[in-house]
Amino acid sequence: MTDRLDPAIAARLKRNADGLVCAVAQQHDTREVLMVAWMDDEALHRTLTTGRATYFSRSRQRLWVKGETSGHTQAVRDVRIDCDGDTVLLLVDQEGGACHTGDRTCFDAGPLL
Repeated sequence: MTDRLDPAIAARLKRNADGLVCAVAQQHDTREVLMVAWMDDEALHRTLTTGRATYFSRSRQRLWVKGETSGHTQAVRDVRIDCDGDTVLLLVDQEGGACHTGDRTCFDAGPLL
């Protein structure tokens, strides 16, 4: 459903071979990186029009709204595209854990260095 996404936005995106773009979710006020997921054009369109973070699940091959089963929602405050057009940044207000494990972020495992 690419035709639903604003043509000016669609033209800026560089998608991978599967038609997806990387999406990074970041807490809007603390700038804490919460999670990384994938979006197709429809997921981005729904995110922009509903204000609810919507992603594309590669394993389930379908769209999913963050929190639809867990209740851990992401209210979208701002959406930005990086300089290369291959990553979307969502500034969100996270309610509950962002990670599927229930952790606040998907990066709570600690530093590698």
